[in-house]
Amino acid sequence: MRIGLDVMGGDFAPEVTIKGALLSLDELPHDVQLVLIGDEAFLTTKLSGLNIPPGRIETVYSSEVIESGEKPLKAISTKQNSSIVIGLRMLRKGEIDAFSSAGNSGAMLVGSMYSVGPIKGVIRPTTFAHIPQENGNTSILLDIGTNTDTKADVLSQFAHLGFIYAQEVMGIEKPRVSLLNIGVEKGKGNLLTQSAYEMMHESKEYFFVGNIESRDLFNNKADVIVCDGFTGNILLKQIEAFYRIMQKRNLLDDYFERFNYENFGGSPILGLNGTVVLGHGISSAIAIKNMLKLSYNIATTRLSDKVKEALYKYSN
Repeated sequence: MRIGLDVMGGDFAPEVTIKGALLSLDELPHDVQLVLIGDEAFLTTKLSGLNIPPGRIETVYSSEVIESGEKPLKAISTKQNSSIVIGLRMLRKGEIDAFSSAGNSGAMLVGSMYSVGPIKGVIRPTTFAHIPQENGNTSILLDIGTNTDTKADVLSQFAHLGFIYAQEVMGIEKPRVSLLNIGVEKGKGNLLTQSAYEMMHESKEYFFVGNIESRDLFNNKADVIVCDGFTGNILLKQIEAFYRIMQKRNLLDDYFERFNYENFGGSPILGLNGTVVLGHGISSAIAIKNMLKLSYNIATTRLSDKVKEALYKYSN
């Protein structure tokens, strides 16, 4: 298996991304090859003299970088020799099995849609965050910002995509799917959540357990929690803020340590014709390492194929 990494992506790139890539070699299977995409001079300097086992690393050189503040569509169109565009192009051609980046997330999303493309039948690809549960389990929250304006059928499909991920990657036999709302009763919420509830309740594609309130996010009430990207992004950043406050005040215990983004590494874009994983812009070397491990796990489970199979089954 070959996993591509955008060495130039992230607030602390390229030094930290290289460190993370090297750390991952000790934890990935020996037949996994990392394809590092980035500046030639930097890669040559950093990798020279290192005792890297033969066949574990390949380098592909890029001459441009899409910066974090650039507009995604324009950057993708004009910077064809950037590390992100090259990586997505290689994924489309089947030259790598997965592509990961902690760089410009908008460019990754737009580039993925144009290059790799969504799976037939997917209305809108989505992203998610891992939510640690107090009993030791982990749930996923989706969407977390990819689609800030959605419709009921989109939320219902998010539920299906999350259900498949929870089964195939997380190993949960029958994931419980819920809809984030202001009350647990049927009929609660705005027009969007009311309509989504009806569709999700009637769906045979996944196991819907009803509405969930935000105060129960960490109580193991559901494995897959669905919301629109606007709500999900606000909620995720609030969780991150509380983690930083507790970290600053030395109030962390084993449970709250699990909220450290480094533990998960990143989030895959669900619904694409390939494995694309987005990392946090402030990713450390440990986060980069875990992003690569996540990319391997998703590619190994053939998640894209499983999504295609599931959508085909329920469309016929």
